[in-house]
Amino acid sequence: MIHLIVGNTGSGKTTYSKTLKEKTKGIIFSIDTWNKTLFLEDKKPNDGLEWFLERIERAEKMILDLVSQLENAKTDSILDLGLSKFEHREKFRVFAKSKGYEIKIHFLDIPKQTRLERVMKRNIEKGDTFAFEVTKENFDFMEGWFEKPNKAEIEKGIIINE
Repeated sequence: MIHLIVGNTGSGKTTYSKTLKEKTKGIIFSIDTWNKTLFLEDKKPNDGLEWFLERIERAEKMILDLVSQLENAKTDSILDLGLSKFEHREKFRVFAKSKGYEIKIHFLDIPKQTRLERVMKRNIEKGDTFAFEVTKENFDFMEGWFEKPNKAEIEKGIIINE
């Protein structure tokens, strides 16, 4: 089973993924961790969204290969990859369908104020789910960038409202 973890910044995707891992014994793929480990040290001040998107695309090629290996081993994949856009989520649905893999969306539909408070607290505490600082400017950008899943996407999924 492939689990798509969807929610805007600060919705609790990484925390939710860890809980889901305990239930399913699956493997988590967190794009924040991949970015921090593989790319952030090389980021220059002028590098923007396109720089990140290109690297995410490269990382996801590797992730898809690993997901196939896990499916063959009957192990769940938990994709904490942002998945902010319909098109991005659709890429994984098409992949799953083409391979005959089961897929489920988990949408964390958490109010904006709650998410902002979580992000600001995470920036200060730098705890378990901290990968890098998210500024208020970054948070506000994501508010316009994120596309909420439509009814068809979440029809057989799980919605978490907290």
